[in-house]
Amino acid sequence: MRDPALLTPSEARGLFREGLVTPTSGWSRGWTQANLIALPRDRAYDFLLFAQRNPKACPVLDVTEPGETSASIFAGDLRTDLPAYRVYENGEPVAEPTDVREHWRDDLVCFLVGCSFTFEAALLEAGVPVRHIEAGTNVPMYRTSRECRPAGALSGPMVVSMRPVPAELVETAARITSRYPAVHGGPVHAGDPAALGIADLDRPDFGDPVDVRPGEVPVFWACGVTPQAAVMRSKPPFAIGHAPGHMAITDARDSAYLVGVPGIVP
Repeated sequence: MRDPALLTPSEARGLFREGLVTPTSGWSRGWTQANLIALPRDRAYDFLLFAQRNPKACPVLDVTEPGETSASIFAGDLRTDLPAYRVYENGEPVAEPTDVREHWRDDLVCFLVGCSFTFEAALLEAGVPVRHIEAGTNVPMYRTSRECRPAGALSGPMVVSMRPVPAELVETAARITSRYPAVHGGPVHAGDPAALGIADLDRPDFGDPVDVRPGEVPVFWACGVTPQAAVMRSKPPFAIGHAPGHMAITDARDSAYLVGVPGIVP
């Protein structure tokens, strides 16, 4: 297989459709990745309101009509073209398939939510290490003690992703990522994980642990798994999400979500 970073979105989606299961951090460099949450139409307004009230964790990039299986920024099939999915019934994960056609419902509204994988290429270009890419593992993600603003029947905690950053580069990482507000923007916290209610960095709620080396600071960004945490807390009858870290690779360019470029007032 070619270097995953060099694959086009269509090529990557073809591999996932054929059954490849892998975290997508570092894949299709320059193309935006997105979280997926699909809810029945009668729950869709609640989620739109939840996202509007919690834009740091739930920045919506696209929304489908009920039953649609593609989106304006995703020309593939949302039922087959992600590496892995999670199916929820009454808030409980009941399956983690690579194809959700047998679970599909014509009343499902799909939301594509910004993903912090989108700004990782910019971090690497600036010399900021991304440990989970180095290790070939999934990014660590944690439920926090920070509650999202509830909306309708939805409530839940903010989920964060963590990347260890050398202390002298924390300001650089914050500056770079703040220019991508549609994919979570700058960090929500740097330093002591206990301030977020995280007891043990070696035991993430989703993804894989990574080393925090001497001289490094754990830096936390809001995460698009927050909608699934809300599903688990609020227990809607049915929902489909991506398996955390196994994203939708879209046909949008990362640069489309970059603000503050020369000649443009952010």
